[in-house]
Amino acid sequence: MMNFSNSISLRAKTKNLSIENLSRLVKNPGLLSHLQDLKLDGEEKNLRFQWLGPHFLTFLKYATEVLQCLDRRDFIAFNMHDLCDLHDLLKYLDDSAYCILYGEIFSRLDKEHCKKFLEIIFTFMPELNKFFTIQTPISNNSNVNEHWEIFIDFLFESIRELLSCQKDSTVLVSNRVKILQQGLNFLLTFLVYPIPSDAEEQKKSIFTEIEAVFNEAGLFLHSFFFTTDLVTSTKMDLAISVLLERIEVVLVKMKYYSIAVSSEVGIGSLQVAESPSHVSSSQDNSSPMAEEIVVGLEDMTTQIVNKLVGGPKRRQIISIVGMGGLGKTTSAKKIYDHSNVAYYFDKLSWCVVSQSYNKRKLLIDILSSFSDVDKEEMLKMKDEDLAEVLYKNLKGRRYLVVMDDLWDKEAWEDLKRLFPEDTNGSRVLFTSRLKNVASKISQVIIEPPLLSPGDSWNLLEQKVFKKECCPRELQDIGKQIAANCKGLPLLVVLIAGILSKMEKNESLWRQVAESLRCHIFQKADDYIPTLKLSYIHLPNHLKPCFLYLIAFQEEEEIPVRKLLLLWIAEGLIEKKEHESLEHVAEEYLMELIDRSLLQVVKRRSNNRVKACNLHDLVLDMCQKIYVEEEMFPFQQPLLISESLRRLFMDRYHHHHLPGAFSISVNLEKNRILDSWKCGNSRLGIKIMPDLRYLSSLTLEPSVGKLHNLEYLRLKSVSEVPSYLLSMPKLIHLYVNNKYHISRFTKDCDGSQINCLQTLRYVRISDPKDEAILRCSPNLRTLKCETSVNHFPDLNFLSKLESLSVLTYGKRKFKGDYSVFKFPMNIKKLTLLYMSLSLEIMSLIGTLPNLEILKLECTSFEGKIWDTKDDEFQKLKYLELYYVYLEDWNSSEDHFPILERLVLKNCNVLKAIPFEFGKISTLQEIVVYYCRKNAETSALKIHQEQRDYGNEDFEVHIKSF
Repeated sequence: MMNFSNSISLRAKTKNLSIENLSRLVKNPGLLSHLQDLKLDGEEKNLRFQWLGPHFLTFLKYATEVLQCLDRRDFIAFNMHDLCDLHDLLKYLDDSAYCILYGEIFSRLDKEHCKKFLEIIFTFMPELNKFFTIQTPISNNSNVNEHWEIFIDFLFESIRELLSCQKDSTVLVSNRVKILQQGLNFLLTFLVYPIPSDAEEQKKSIFTEIEAVFNEAGLFLHSFFFTTDLVTSTKMDLAISVLLERIEVVLVKMKYYSIAVSSEVGIGSLQVAESPSHVSSSQDNSSPMAEEIVVGLEDMTTQIVNKLVGGPKRRQIISIVGMGGLGKTTSAKKIYDHSNVAYYFDKLSWCVVSQSYNKRKLLIDILSSFSDVDKEEMLKMKDEDLAEVLYKNLKGRRYLVVMDDLWDKEAWEDLKRLFPEDTNGSRVLFTSRLKNVASKISQVIIEPPLLSPGDSWNLLEQKVFKKECCPRELQDIGKQIAANCKGLPLLVVLIAGILSKMEKNESLWRQVAESLRCHIFQKADDYIPTLKLSYIHLPNHLKPCFLYLIAFQEEEEIPVRKLLLLWIAEGLIEKKEHESLEHVAEEYLMELIDRSLLQVVKRRSNNRVKACNLHDLVLDMCQKIYVEEEMFPFQQPLLISESLRRLFMDRYHHHHLPGAFSISVNLEKNRILDSWKCGNSRLGIKIMPDLRYLSSLTLEPSVGKLHNLEYLRLKSVSEVPSYLLSMPKLIHLYVNNKYHISRFTKDCDGSQINCLQTLRYVRISDPKDEAILRCSPNLRTLKCETSVNHFPDLNFLSKLESLSVLTYGKRKFKGDYSVFKFPMNIKKLTLLYMSLSLEIMSLIGTLPNLEILKLECTSFEGKIWDTKDDEFQKLKYLELYYVYLEDWNSSEDHFPILERLVLKNCNVLKAIPFEFGKISTLQEIVVYYCRKNAETSALKIHQEQRDYGNEDFEVHIKSF
């Protein structure tokens, strides 16, 4: 407390204090430019503190109010010395302002008065920090005293002035000041809480923390606007980040206090925002406010948040893509409400695009998120006026707009001109089921993974038991049920809904586990409408291809090559000029994958899809839609083999589906027969003249009469008869496998050209076999076996793209390597059981189109491989499996576009060439069961790749 006599003296002086001249000068817009030209201390010194006239005026108002409080009883004063300093500062500045104002304003003759004004400010600046903190602890009183009110008004008025100055490009103001303002506002809500008798100490403790936060906020204002230190945006952002973290901590304590108060005073629930991020969303009727449980998506959420707030300065488009029910919207909601996101962006908005894109609705939804837009006026505006308001609201501000459920890129193309590119870190976040759409408009695409069994169980447990724990006796069966949901959050939530409504009994849960498919199907109306949107949005040419997938079993891994051939055989693939049916069919497949209806299970070495499957829920939807389409067929008939229809009907009746229909089998029209699925091929090949696809365990003589047959796969055939090579439409011929190779029969000759494009697996052991092979000049894929003494001359196969050669009996080739000749068009080459010289490797290395090279059970002469310039210039994939190679000398120039290197059981290899660390295209190195030195070199390459900025590069190691 100040001395009584001194306080009377100061009161008298304060009553006579006037800062009218100072106030007038501060408002003059030319003051700053004049002050910056002054020299202080004999040196050129630009004004290093930010001069904001309105901001300084705000401090002047606050200072005079502090001095006027001397007459009020509830004011606990500053130190007398501090108050005298404040009074003297205002008096000196006002006198100096008078000299400037009433001389020749800002003229050269008046330069000394301006210099004196600046020197006064610099002298007092360090001492002003005391007036930017509260001197009257609120925790000493149950009410907010007048000094607190004055101080808080000053802080908020200062922040408002800063925000209004933000549009001035000459003034450095962090974009996060607005978030700071919102956070401080939240803290103020606590000051009006009731105090239960047993919670007074807890409230005072929170009061103390609130005081500390406001004091830090005040010192922040002083440190950046009343200091001569250099101000940078980095320093400002860092200081605000620290403040916001403090606010978050206090808000959490306020939340728990509010819960206690609610139950104590019986007033329902007091609303306490968990973070300032709820300010923007609370103003938006369309924003994602529902609290969702997000399990297993935390890493992805963090990843996207980091990309939003830490990515490039340019406007960036990010998309979350995946099948329906995968949790895309839930993840986007969490991201939207994340505190770091709210702090970083000035404008936040959420809208739903949906299948029926409506431009006006989207404009209104986006604008509805902004508090400074009049909702009623907005509804009266024309579309072009709404577009203009949106652009102006976003211009110059760092914004995040989330557009949920995108189905067509035209929606973005129509609106993107309204999203300014101000290189300030603005973002647009899409969610979509359509990867092909997202890839056309996005710089970053993120696909949420399916939940792991552990995460599925965590989600199931939370949904069923809320905050309680699952009883021990139910945990094992519960984990089994969760694992059977195959990682789809939608299905986990669906099953959780069933379990939560029944008695928590082990036997009942076991019944659910044993008949899970039945329980899921009974709930079809709860999930199929959601999934069916994906089907409805399919182009007409893809719908029959999708429904054809009912031919496959639950959890079945679908070989892609087989699926494409089945589609072609059924006539589901449209012919395109200059494109093969196989190529068009693969385009169809990729469309279904990009639309999240098919899942990739395996990829080939060239990264193309090798195997796929359907999630169980998608298969259920497919079956249900198929039944509906039978009652309401397409405009063009859906051609599905009768044998496959019977397979489906077996499952159809097994699930007791309503509306079963009868099938009239007409074998004459059947196009596909898969004896591995439908029993023995003796079903009657003779009466299937339209058969296009045949997979059989044995070869029936009547096969030769199937003049429309295009694909033939035989499992147990030792010889290839001549009539197979003369079938008019046969394109793909698969006989046995690499462990059981077939030979041509003696009556085969090379007199008749055939249509074969694929031939697997035959023996080419002498010139006669070569001559027979010459009747297949259109071959694109050949897998063959050669003798230990003869390597075939395959140069005549000018269209050959994929070649696999192994030595008979799995013995090392001992013939003349000088006769090795490979077709120049080869893209994929696999060699097994060879002993390769450096000359042969150079020959392989110079193949102009080679992209994939696999060497299995092969050795190098001298156990050394020296690559040379101009070799392997297009190679993307290299695999060495049981290769006897000790020293490998190579350069990054020899494999300039290599993407994947796979080493398995290379037991004598010393190291991978270290120069591989400089290959910019390298994505992955796999080292399985090799020497430690090889593993170490892979890790060194990994580090070098990371040093070059290749963050996506991966190394996978398995040791003995």
